[in-house]
Amino acid sequence: MNSDDEEVCALAAYYILLSGQCLLKKKKKRRWWMGALNKSRERYNASNMLCDLRSQPSGRFENFCRMTATDFENLLSRIGPFIAKQDTNMRKCVPSQERLAIALRFFATGDSFASLSYLFKVSKQTISRCVDDVCLAIIQELKDEVELPSNEEEWLKIAQDYEKIWNFPNCLGAIDGKHIVIECPKNTESEFYNYKGTFSVVLLAVVDANYPFIFVDIGCQRPDQ
Repeated sequence: MNSDDEEVCALAAYYILLSGQCLLKKKKKRRWWMGALNKSRERYNASNMLCDLRSQPSGRFENFCRMTATDFENLLSRIGPFIAKQDTNMRKCVPSQERLAIALRFFATGDSFASLSYLFKVSKQTISRCVDDVCLAIIQELKDEVELPSNEEEWLKIAQDYEKIWNFPNCLGAIDGKHIVIECPKNTESEFYNYKGTFSVVLLAVVDANYPFIFVDIGCQRPDQ
């Protein structure tokens, strides 16, 4: 047997040995399509929870969603077509009212997607998609609701309302801001780092005497910018 034959035999033996080791490897555990906790949502889901909260006169629905049941239904009627999904042969979709409730609860608490997934019995990925879809739908449907006065008469009307309702003359709007906590964007170093010790963008809003927003700006790193 020459050197070429020996090399071929060695390669063949190595291949057989490698193939045997691959066959001996344990099969990967099967990933579950839906965990047992999420399966239980068919018996008691967010829709049932919202109905229970709505039936209680203690204001728990308002505390949970940060709006009245009437406002919730009004918002749902406007953005529902944008966030609705269809059932498939594999599983049922999350209803529109649950998707809206998920987003509102996230807005109200800033809770993590993992924590909300236990509350609503859906996956973290579903929570993320619900929040994104609701945000886009609100922007699309309600973007014209926030509008600055366009003439002198409208500004004077705001000033008159502040003096009449709040006994606060010569006021054209109440302004406030809030730090919205975010993860540090890549390659920004301390650009979004604030005095509270977190990374954030600033939400700035102005309202008239009856609380409707007349101006909103979000995205500034710090109030001094």
